[in-house]
Amino acid sequence: MHRVEHVMGFPVSLRVDDEGDFERTADLVFSWLHEVDARFSPFKPDSEVSRLGRGELAESEVSEDLRLVLDLCEHYRTATGGAFDVRLPGRGLDPCAVVKGWSVQRAAELLASAGARRFVLNAGGDVIAAGGPWRVGVRHPEHADKLCTVLSLTDGAVATSARYERGDHIIDGRTGRPATGLLSLTVVATSLTEADSVATAAFAMGAEGVDWAASLPGVEMFAVNAERKVVRTAGFPTAEAESRS
Repeated sequence: MHRVEHVMGFPVSLRVDDEGDFERTADLVFSWLHEVDARFSPFKPDSEVSRLGRGELAESEVSEDLRLVLDLCEHYRTATGGAFDVRLPGRGLDPCAVVKGWSVQRAAELLASAGARRFVLNAGGDVIAAGGPWRVGVRHPEHADKLCTVLSLTDGAVATSARYERGDHIIDGRTGRPATGLLSLTVVATSLTEADSVATAAFAMGAEGVDWAASLPGVEMFAVNAERKVVRTAGFPTAEAESRS
């Protein structure tokens, strides 16, 4: 089964290679993602996030889901010394960097609960894979028609933060200026909640974010810095390394 829908401003594709009918589960997956977009988008004036940002809701009144997202945001703000911050002056409350990975991870859990064992869920280039190995390409940060590496992913998640899609959109909360120390940073973790959050948080830190991400347990990292030098952890699951083993 293969389905693609546009959600949260990017294409989301689902591929399930198991026997059986997963159409109903796919309906639930995409319904959930559309619900998240409606509830948590800072670009929709009637969303829960927008209402909280305008002060129309107290933090004690927010939903359990939004409380979880805000707690994750605060965790990464503290862990990065303020480099990752979803409450930047002049921008309002914008937890998208956590919402995306968290919501897609929950969608993958819906698939697993329905019995899917071999699937790929790709949300705008951030991927959750199960039952692999699957090959996942990472786009070159300066050449849209090239890859800088290819991963072999069996069960896990991969997320990339970079400047090529939306320019200098990731802000270092410590300075209020765009983070420019890296061209791209890719993180592999067991969940997309962690992979996506760590990738964005580390990118916001700039060059020092490489060592920070690499120090986290269960995280593997591949980065291209501003000098176009590649830095990666020893366990980063490249397909090239697999072919040599």
